[in-house]
Amino acid sequence: MVCSAAPVLLLAMTLPLVGSPVAQASQPGPSQPGGESGQQLDQERGAGESVLVSAYVQLDFSSETWPTTLSRTLTLPPASASSSPRTLTGLSFTTECNVKHNGFTYCACLSGYQWNASVCSQHHPCHTLYNHRPCGCLVLSPAEAGYCQLLPPAAPASCLPAVPGTLSLNDWLQAPGNTLNLTLLTSQEATNLTWFLRRTGSPRPVFLRPGAHVSLTSSQGQAVLSIFNVSHKWEGEYMCCFEAQGFRWELYQVVRVPLQATDVARLPDQLSISCATSPGFRLSCCIPPTHLGYMASWSPGEGSEASLFNMPGDQCLVLAVQHCPTADTTYTCDLQSPGLTPLRVPVSVTVIQDGDTTCPEDASTVSWNVTKAGHVAQAPCPVNRTGMVKRTCGPDGTWGPVHSSCTDAGLLASLQRAQLLWAGQGWPAEEVPQILAQLLEQTEMVSSPSDLLTLLGTMTFLDKVVADTRIQLNHSALEALLKTADKVLDMDTSSLWTPAQAQKPSAGSNLLLAVETLTRSLCPQDHPFSFSLPNVQLQTQLLGPTFPADYRVSFSAQPPLWAQIPRHSLAPLGHNGTNVTITSLVLRKMDHLLPSNYGQGLGDTLYATPGLVLAISIMAGGQAFSQGEVIMDFGDTDSTLHCVFWDHDLFQGNGGWSGEGCQVQASDASPTTQCICQHLTAFSILMSRHVPENPTLELLSQVGLGASILALLVCLGVYRLVWRVVVRNKVAYLRHAALLNMALCLLAADSCFLGAPLLHPGPRSTPCLAAAFLCHFLYLAAFFWMLAQALMLAHQLLFVFHQLSKRHALSLMVVLGYLCPMGFAGVALGLYLPRGQYLREGTCWLDGKGGALYTFVGPVLAIVGVNGLVLGMAVLKLLRPSLSEGPQMEKFQALLGVIKALLILTPIFGLTWGLGLATLLEEVSMVPHYIFTILNTSQGVFILLFGCLMDKKVQEALLKRFCRTQPPNSTISLATNETHILEHSKGRSENAR
Repeated sequence: MVCSAAPVLLLAMTLPLVGSPVAQASQPGPSQPGGESGQQLDQERGAGESVLVSAYVQLDFSSETWPTTLSRTLTLPPASASSSPRTLTGLSFTTECNVKHNGFTYCACLSGYQWNASVCSQHHPCHTLYNHRPCGCLVLSPAEAGYCQLLPPAAPASCLPAVPGTLSLNDWLQAPGNTLNLTLLTSQEATNLTWFLRRTGSPRPVFLRPGAHVSLTSSQGQAVLSIFNVSHKWEGEYMCCFEAQGFRWELYQVVRVPLQATDVARLPDQLSISCATSPGFRLSCCIPPTHLGYMASWSPGEGSEASLFNMPGDQCLVLAVQHCPTADTTYTCDLQSPGLTPLRVPVSVTVIQDGDTTCPEDASTVSWNVTKAGHVAQAPCPVNRTGMVKRTCGPDGTWGPVHSSCTDAGLLASLQRAQLLWAGQGWPAEEVPQILAQLLEQTEMVSSPSDLLTLLGTMTFLDKVVADTRIQLNHSALEALLKTADKVLDMDTSSLWTPAQAQKPSAGSNLLLAVETLTRSLCPQDHPFSFSLPNVQLQTQLLGPTFPADYRVSFSAQPPLWAQIPRHSLAPLGHNGTNVTITSLVLRKMDHLLPSNYGQGLGDTLYATPGLVLAISIMAGGQAFSQGEVIMDFGDTDSTLHCVFWDHDLFQGNGGWSGEGCQVQASDASPTTQCICQHLTAFSILMSRHVPENPTLELLSQVGLGASILALLVCLGVYRLVWRVVVRNKVAYLRHAALLNMALCLLAADSCFLGAPLLHPGPRSTPCLAAAFLCHFLYLAAFFWMLAQALMLAHQLLFVFHQLSKRHALSLMVVLGYLCPMGFAGVALGLYLPRGQYLREGTCWLDGKGGALYTFVGPVLAIVGVNGLVLGMAVLKLLRPSLSEGPQMEKFQALLGVIKALLILTPIFGLTWGLGLATLLEEVSMVPHYIFTILNTSQGVFILLFGCLMDKKVQEALLKRFCRTQPPNSTISLATNETHILEHSKGRSENAR
């Protein structure tokens, strides 16, 4: 009994009562707090007989005098004037109360006594307890007096109370994966039945309710709790709380679940070590708290020292190996519990021997020790992060990329809490808002794809909990959700979203579904609700039983967006006075985070979306309705569009765009196009990202490519006739070899590019991918052969008397002409195809927004720049000696040679592609586009004219073959400009000497 300076209220129960033939005492009814008032209990006996009755008497003592007062014989006042006094011969304490300074009394039941159930429900507990727990201490107001009641005895001679029920367990040891059954059998009518679980290592019990892993069934006199697919997370003390006979009762059963190998954390789970650099090492084996008393040990343990450490939530046995083993060894963490099969978890240690290929130490980001080739090095995560950092040592002794599964501990805790909530542990109405508030704070901790996936996983489980339990969120919880979604949509695409989607393609679809489900769960009293952030806009409206007009909503998005639901679609929902809530949500950037999956009727063509998704949902009577006509306007567009919605069930649950139930309709009131759908979900539009093709440019391109292909075929035919005649010296051979390979590559590239539009475009179209890769490689090969020819000319100009042999020069040209473009094309394919950024939408060519196109444009512009420098060098070689010293005729001839060199070398060196820079500028006129198209699609024609037919030796060979006449001598070479420039340079060098 607790005493203080304040008065203490004691409640006593009298046992023998001797004296008067009539005894009157006060006893409370089942719903009364107790005290002096109550029903009268009358026991009549003959005069002089002893009567045994139970009476509750309120006694007030001061803290200084109560022991002395209680030791004296107490005399009860007479019940009436004719009654004689009565004497207490026995006293038992039922309740201990402490009067606080504020006047309130804290009263607790003593052993064998308990508060009546109705009293518990009407008073606050002294301390915060979980719901429906038998109350041990209650707070009474200054005007109240209360007492605990005697529990029903089990037997006349027993002091223990008779619990009106038994709790049985199908097996005290539950194998992982089995179903746990707890059965309550009651002998009395039981009400307010609840189940709790106090998990191992947790001080607070958790409420159990029907969920993904929990089932509750009840019948007359019986209730069963079933847990499906039991794991270690379901181990602990189970409590069954119920009310019977006016009291609250608790029954307990302890459930034990053996650990599995997956429950044991090893750090590391494998190790490669060099005894020369690391003579010792440490291994750890950690297990979570459990009711099964496991004894842990390491083997072999010779030359080692094991120590036990308590980590947050885990108990770890650390083995410190002081001497490196001489050969590969497998260490085993042995976990033994009485009556169970020992659990053995191995850790393999590989010893690096002399001559083994290894990866060196690396401390760039994480400290990596020397590791044997073919093994995986492991390192712990930083503080407050859970997981493992791994790095593979390649077969050639080079380190691979770092793979980290490290996740913020707070994010992981929220995910586990949401998972257990979905499974059936906890109070959804209380915990869902708490988790949403935590997620808003934890978005700042997202720094890796693993963090992002964990956050999205938490939102997904909360979505399932809300959908299963139909709980409602207040406006504070909804604001926290919307702010979290806004930040998630703003997260970096390349470093977070793209790798996260590579691991889980449905990540974007899951986010959309979670936000849709949670936003339509707003409490009715919080409507209407409006909220706006840069990436999230929400408007809700509560409609009464009668709908005066159509529902309309508009958003200040870009493009402008409005939606309308006709009244005839809403009317069927308003029967029986049901209130209808409509939630309209706009998510910017959401469409870009969804996979490019297209359902039936849309084909494999890649589409563009307007940068937003509109989600509309209707709730009536606590149920979501998906049927109803909705009219939407996504603003003015420059291309043909498809009205679509996001179907979460398509493509094995990854989701995809579908046009089912939607159609496009021209608007009568505006120049925009409207979408009409017969169901409610997340909507958007699909459209082409390019401006509609210019038919004139398209025609010029096709005609130019056709002319080039024909010209290149003629060029190859000419070379077939005159090859042996024109390649009799080294310079001519190298020049014509480069020109021949350039013509072959350009012919194949033009043919491939001209035929690509006939193929079915799409990210999964193998012919389209092959065409894009071949065009990329062949066009680059043509440019690299142009570079090879330019570099050969530059070498001849700069090193006149130090020329390469024909064999070495040709080998270098082949490497430059084919291997370099193959490298660029292969890197682009391997780098951008997994990201979905390789093909441009609707075509079989490289994507300009993802970066793949730059692997073509970059090398081409670099080659054009180098070739331009070589051309300038050639022009200077022609101009410098003649224009400064020779007579007028020689100046004219030199100038004519420069003009011819420009005409010949410019198309051969690909310099006209420099005009492509002008076409990349926004708002540029169409003139550069026409010039660029004409010059570059006709490049094959220029090569035939200036590179082949204008060559003096080619002309002589053709005349000799067909005319059989000797052509006149000419003093100026029209086509062999490299030879002419070279001879001119040699002559100048000789004159200088």
